[in-house]
Amino acid sequence: MKDNKLVVGYIGNGKSTNRYHLPFILQRPDTFFVKSIYNPRIHHDVWEKIEGVNYTENIEDILADEEIDLVCVCTRHDFHYSYTKMVLEAGKHCLCEKPFTKTSAQAKELFALAKEKGLFLSAYQNRRYDSDFLTVQKVIESGKLGDLLELEMHFDYYRPEVPESVKEFDPFNSYLYGHACHTLDQVISYFGKPDSIHYDVRQLLGPGRMNDYFDLDLYYGMLKVSVKSSYFRVKERPSFVVYGKKGMFIKQSKDRQEEHLKAFYMPTNEDFGKDLPEHYGVLTYYDEMGICHEEKVETVQGDYARVYDGIYDCIVNGKEQVIKPEETILQIEMLEEGILCCKD
Repeated sequence: MKDNKLVVGYIGNGKSTNRYHLPFILQRPDTFFVKSIYNPRIHHDVWEKIEGVNYTENIEDILADEEIDLVCVCTRHDFHYSYTKMVLEAGKHCLCEKPFTKTSAQAKELFALAKEKGLFLSAYQNRRYDSDFLTVQKVIESGKLGDLLELEMHFDYYRPEVPESVKEFDPFNSYLYGHACHTLDQVISYFGKPDSIHYDVRQLLGPGRMNDYFDLDLYYGMLKVSVKSSYFRVKERPSFVVYGKKGMFIKQSKDRQEEHLKAFYMPTNEDFGKDLPEHYGVLTYYDEMGICHEEKVETVQGDYARVYDGIYDCIVNGKEQVIKPEETILQIEMLEEGILCCKD
């Protein structure tokens, strides 16, 4: 550590590092210091160079640097397992992008290695801190919905060019692996392990093509949680719809952090990621007197930097790890099971 800050290195200098990590960790200058970024070929034609950061094309500048405490693996998913293992074997804590690994066996091996060496290891599940998901939790915990019956969550796009450009089926380059790792983690983090799961995972363009659709139903007693996504939704379904015995809640729009990041509107802006009143969800419920109410619910502020807060608290302050190994392993087991529905 340096002045009570965790010293951090990154493996990868693409979209993941520059859009979903650096803008947030740089908002925590009292707890983190970004020292080095490794990439096989360093260039700054897309992402600007950050002043004070060492850019290197030598991986040993990350792995052999005794000052670096934590290494973040932000490469293509194909390299997550190998780089994470290299980081742990170098004696450093590690944060790895999603999907964490291709298989649950790889994930179990890496978590066992981290435990053996007394190191922190976690998947980067930033979507736990999406504003829409946090708002749904607030509504559920208000008790106004009564006993929960059903929750639907959608992660839709209209991007037909993506599956149409892929001519071969690859389970690890699927929509399920790339996007359900977000939504399944949200469900697991809040509801835990389901009693049972029904998988509907398809290739809408036919057998041998890319997986571009999924609809997963997770059952918790009488509660059904549905996780649905497609690349062929001209108009997006609501981000969340929640039904209870006494009411329902609809959050139409997604968290806006990604929207702002894609526009290079950074967390340094006070209104970064914030919903406007027109983005607020609508809660409809009956009170104890049988009177129906309909009201807008102010959105809870999302903040991907909270992943890093949890890392610091775990490594430095000895608090419990937020994104637990068993949750990540369970999520990958679900992905493994679900992708078997596709025709290769």
